[in-house]
Amino acid sequence: QVQFVESGGGLVQPGGSLGLSCVVSGLGVSNYPMSWYRQAPWKERELVAAISSGGSILKYADAVKGRFTISRDNAKNTVFLQMNSLKPEDTAVYYCNRYDVLRPWGPGTQVTVSS
Repeated sequence: QVQFVESGGGLVQPGGSLGLSCVVSGLGVSNYPMSWYRQAPWKERELVAAISSGGSILKYADAVKGRFTISRDNAKNTVFLQMNSLKPEDTAVYYCNRYDVLRPWGPGTQVTVSS
């Protein structure tokens, strides 16, 4: 049974930074491309970033290009999202998942950008 456990969210002021982590169990992430999604209040879940099994960047959403960085540590079965220059519109619950085939979602981690 695949489980995603996201962490690292919190409250940050505009312009600040946060680093998210996603520990995966029940799945060897080294075999799969992985991704981060987010869902803001009253909006659909959207893709933020994706990374290949080998660590190549597959995609960044236009809204986060130049500010967010996705990475992975296959040995630790963990995917990361470094978020810099945060904006109020980045406020959302952030989730990780496989990029190629979505699996059941984890609880996510709340990111709130506000002064």
